[in-house]
Amino acid sequence: MPISGSSSVQAARRVLADRLREMCKDSGLDGKSMAAACGWHPSKVSRISTAKTSPSADDIRAWCRACGKQDETDDLIASLRAVEGMWVEWRRMERSGLRRAQAAVLPLFERTRRFRAYSAWFVPGLLQTHGYTEDVLRAVQQRRVTIDDVADAVAVRMERQRVLYEGQRCFAFLVEESVLWNGLGSAETQAEQLEHLLDISALPNVSLGIVPTRLGRARMPVEGFWVFDTAQVNVELVSGHLTITQPSEVAMYADTFATLAGMAVHGQKARALISKAIAAFV
Repeated sequence: MPISGSSSVQAARRVLADRLREMCKDSGLDGKSMAAACGWHPSKVSRISTAKTSPSADDIRAWCRACGKQDETDDLIASLRAVEGMWVEWRRMERSGLRRAQAAVLPLFERTRRFRAYSAWFVPGLLQTHGYTEDVLRAVQQRRVTIDDVADAVAVRMERQRVLYEGQRCFAFLVEESVLWNGLGSAETQAEQLEHLLDISALPNVSLGIVPTRLGRARMPVEGFWVFDTAQVNVELVSGHLTITQPSEVAMYADTFATLAGMAVHGQKARALISKAIAAFV
């Protein structure tokens, strides 16, 4: 699996490696005897047991067989799959098209009650208009997806926006001021999107903050992220999609959101910045 620098992914990989190493020790095997039993070079055992290399499912089967612990195979493979699921390359997530990737996150949105989202580049998906979404997903499709199911993917994202109006949910969105001025589409599409932001910001369960462009910032822009309640953070990176569930790291993103929110303007001041940008596009 691709190696991510996230402490969540690394911690989960170390837990799995520790379990395998302890199993080896409990079975009275050392690295050389484990390697011989599995038909591997001893360095492979060392890399797996120190979390420098992620094992495959076949590696785990061989490891359990050598230890006489075949009954633990399924549980360990399940742990491996959980680690792999934390970090997913875009090409793997989107290999069957964009619609499936959009639909896959709907259950997460439906069970979340408190949303926090920050973006330095785009209007967050729940706030996007149809035209803006189409431009964003078309650019993604042209850059990295061979299947053209953009129309279906746009429809799924639009349907997902119902969570804004259903149930007892609250939303806090932060965007950098540059998001108001940068867009993939036409001036008309951007102006329509900004008008929509004004409408959404009036909802009682929505807080919209704009982080002004200025010198002397306390915190520079960071990667875009979503915080779902206090249980999970999703981060979109250039190379892939990261899911964070480790409480200490979730707290780091929550703290970062709070810092950025303290730098942002809200209410009438935010609407004034949006209106200023609209005026430049019409």
